[in-house]
Amino acid sequence: MDQNQLTEPENITGFKKFKRRRSLLPWWVIGFTWIFLVFGALMPVAVVFGLLRRTFAVSLLGLSTDDPFSLIGIFVMLLFAFKGITAFGLWTEKNWAIDFAKIDAITSTVICCGVIVYSLIGPHSISIRLELIATIPYYIKMNNIEYDWKNFDEQESVPFPVEQG
Repeated sequence: MDQNQLTEPENITGFKKFKRRRSLLPWWVIGFTWIFLVFGALMPVAVVFGLLRRTFAVSLLGLSTDDPFSLIGIFVMLLFAFKGITAFGLWTEKNWAIDFAKIDAITSTVICCGVIVYSLIGPHSISIRLELIATIPYYIKMNNIEYDWKNFDEQESVPFPVEQG
């Protein structure tokens, strides 16, 4: 076997060019992806606790409750489920994941702003939502990588070996 064939994999048959869409995501988005995958997987547990009339604290974006089947509890569980589905889509590199991520970022920003406004006009103390520090850059990043994500091209990627069969 020639030495050049070992150093240049693209010259060897049986190699396919491939790059993960996931490599377009920054490390902090991957971290939040894993967090929301876990919390999304816990939502059936919250539903079971609610059916058993047990206390189960759910909190997200300034909305919190101890009753999973209250209006806020159901809304928070739906938010967690949507974030879990979005995280799953990003991790498994689905075409629709970027659209869901952008909707998620906009929804989260609107909810955070709504909670801030409610805390200003309501009887509660002032609440500044730090989630905005993550949701706004999240939207910007998803918007910036949207074209590359949706028009993913395997021709400009890194080679890896494919089993011959």
